[in-house]
Amino acid sequence: MAIDTTHPGTNIDTATATATDTNIATSADKSPWIFIRGLTRESRHWGAFIAQFETALPDSRVVTLDLPGNGYLNLQTSPTNVQAMVESCRDQLMARHIAPPYRLLAMSLGAMVAVAWASTYPHEVVAQVLINTSLRPFSALYERLRPANYAALLKLGVIGATPQHWERTILRLTSNHAGQSGEDKLLPLWLAWRQANPVSRANAVRQLVAATRFCAPHGKPTVATLLLASTQDRLVSVACSKTLASRWQCNLRLHPSAGHDLPLDAGPWVAAQVRAWLGLTGL
Repeated sequence: MAIDTTHPGTNIDTATATATDTNIATSADKSPWIFIRGLTRESRHWGAFIAQFETALPDSRVVTLDLPGNGYLNLQTSPTNVQAMVESCRDQLMARHIAPPYRLLAMSLGAMVAVAWASTYPHEVVAQVLINTSLRPFSALYERLRPANYAALLKLGVIGATPQHWERTILRLTSNHAGQSGEDKLLPLWLAWRQANPVSRANAVRQLVAATRFCAPHGKPTVATLLLASTQDRLVSVACSKTLASRWQCNLRLHPSAGHDLPLDAGPWVAAQVRAWLGLTGL
């Protein structure tokens, strides 16, 4: 796999596909995979998942993008609407001379960007994989952000916190599997990235506004769509993905124990689901 880091009816299945599944697409995958993270996160937060994806889907090309205000684009002002984030992603790819069509893999706010992209420019997107996302008008606020997290997030966003407390809180809210050993390994990296490319509080708020304001089209996507979700997601209710699968009549795969950051907690599982889905759909 080349990794570019420069700058039918509803089908709900909890079974875990493996990387040895037959009838799968590998070298036939021509369109690049565009990876987009969520609120205040950046391309480096994909961590080991890119290598895990490479193992499951050899010969695919992965391109990681940062949303304005995050990562290598941290000095830019984050838009307060998702469509402007779509345009930024398209501009970045154009600057790199990476032409459509694309396959999108995105989570959280990044998944909203993917939905808007596929809706506005369906000729540019052949497939989208959406991870633990939640969308208006299909889900209520208390499902899109579980009430148990309001106090912790309010403290981070309004009262403020040290970088160490901020990153530790985010990790504990989004991961069910990291544990103490994961904290010891991940937090130094996350803190180093935060120091090198800090996301301003104003940009974090602007991204939150964009996520809150975004309303997905009422009709189902015209591009092939796979939903991946965690039944034990403590940040966003799994009901959001179940509702989308029902309304859109698309495939949904559920992980039984991972947290909101599904690629972090169960990267090989995510990659295996994508690989198996490509084989089933012939994409």
